[in-house]
Amino acid sequence: MRSKLHLAAAAATVGVLVVTTGAWFGYRELIQPSCSGEIRLAVAVASELAPAVDAAASQWVKDGAAVGPTCIRVDVSASDPVDVAAVVAAKHGAVLAGVGQASGTAVSPDVWVPDSSTWLLRLKKDATAFAPTNGASIARSPIVVAMPEPIATRLGWPDKKFNWTDLLKQVNSSTPLRTGIVEPTRDAAGLSGLLSLTAAASAAGGDAQRNTVGALRALATGRSSLRNDLLARFPTANDSTSIASGLGAAALSEEDVIAYNSKKPPVPLAALYMEPAPMPLDYPYAVLPGIEPSKASAAKVLFELLTSPTFRNRLAAQSLRAPDGNWGEGFKAPQGAPSPSGGAPTAPANGGTAAGGLDPAAIQRVVSSWSIATQSGRMLAVIDVSGSMKEPVPSANNRSREEVTVDAARRGLSLFDDSWSIGLWTFSTQLVGNRDYRELVPIGPLSGQRGQLEGALATIKPSSGDTGLYDTMFAAYQAVQENWQPGRVNSIVLFTDGKNEDDNGLNQQQLLGKLKQAADPERPVQVIMIGIGEGVSKAELESITKVTGGDVFVTKDPSEIGSIFLSAIARRPPAPR
Repeated sequence: MRSKLHLAAAAATVGVLVVTTGAWFGYRELIQPSCSGEIRLAVAVASELAPAVDAAASQWVKDGAAVGPTCIRVDVSASDPVDVAAVVAAKHGAVLAGVGQASGTAVSPDVWVPDSSTWLLRLKKDATAFAPTNGASIARSPIVVAMPEPIATRLGWPDKKFNWTDLLKQVNSSTPLRTGIVEPTRDAAGLSGLLSLTAAASAAGGDAQRNTVGALRALATGRSSLRNDLLARFPTANDSTSIASGLGAAALSEEDVIAYNSKKPPVPLAALYMEPAPMPLDYPYAVLPGIEPSKASAAKVLFELLTSPTFRNRLAAQSLRAPDGNWGEGFKAPQGAPSPSGGAPTAPANGGTAAGGLDPAAIQRVVSSWSIATQSGRMLAVIDVSGSMKEPVPSANNRSREEVTVDAARRGLSLFDDSWSIGLWTFSTQLVGNRDYRELVPIGPLSGQRGQLEGALATIKPSSGDTGLYDTMFAAYQAVQENWQPGRVNSIVLFTDGKNEDDNGLNQQQLLGKLKQAADPERPVQVIMIGIGEGVSKAELESITKVTGGDVFVTKDPSEIGSIFLSAIARRPPAPR
């Protein structure tokens, strides 16, 4: 959907365009009968919200809206947030886990209204130069667990209050509920449900890591790339066989459930409003960095239009709530839907608060864990055991760098399922005669050597040697390339806290020359290098990945190594086809 809507705004006098809080009626008095010139404002809006934005701006134009002498043309496009996120990430040199590369035809808008602030937080985490303005919410849709009514009734709906621990028990029972999820790296509703479910798994007692991984894998068996594909898996007939074989539960937005039920399906969906309430879709109004001042001024006026009292009813027509959680006239709430204020709705003057209480690091951890737990690959882990790895880490209760690194590797190993093939090396200088590296476990299927890898990790201790980085790097590259497997990402993950210190081995120029000679575009090997502490040269590590492909992550605080490891693995490119 794409419509061109004429707004008018003054580029000459920016001060005229600054509409203060609650000044909607003052703004209306600035309407003029004509304008000249044209400034185009591109606005990308989540598909379910786009008709409301389109209608509001169209009415504005119909009323002859103009502020000052210059006409503003607004191009409103219904856009999937993941597509815009890919474009914005590419523009800022970032890669979001699971999002992939932007298409060649996609362009970055001036204003972006995705369905969730999680998109903005993920971009800010990986692209530090990404700094949109405004960001206030202009609409809201709670995240619910959608469940066929017969199943929900059997579990106590609509009288019972449900929490995430209840759902987790159903997912992990001997006769598990058939759950589904839209790929959470690409869908904000799926991500919100995943965050809530994994939080419940971590708090359930016992082995939190095992509980979390179990929940991830249970959801992964029912994941869909597209929301419509997931919805099509709900029961299509009201008989016991169809209900038993269809999808039993999925995290969706309230708007999704209303839209689904409006088509009068044979088996309607119940909306379970979970406790604690998951992060809702909050539709932030983000003015992207780098746009012209005149466009930014026009975007400010457009925001005032979209937070006026009349816009609430346009939201209701699209089954969406206002930013404060209440709804306008004509909203058909699902049974049991809460109305937060409990009284007559009042529109906030400047939109709602978006992204409140969200932790970008927590979002990244969950996204990374999901990506690892649901993909397959072939990887050689190479861990530095030079003497400097004995250094204590104050932020990790003075455990050594080695202990912190091995613990990160051990936790990561629990996320990999048996379809992975993983090997383990250590390196320093002269670990085996004059050789700088030692093979602890050859690359092989986890299905047959998980225990061997866990045992080998437990034996790793720092040596008294130096850092034999270059010889080890080339030997590892050859080892992964030798038995390269098609259809999988073949990679090396190397942890180090220093620079190359082996004067008797390859120098940097020789290493890079050998890597260039060995590189084969038909058999690529991704190299991920994780630098720990102050002694690492990022430039040295990047000189290697520029030849091989891959990425470099450097942290001065070794206690962050676990999160960095997960993020690094999750952001690998997809396997070549």
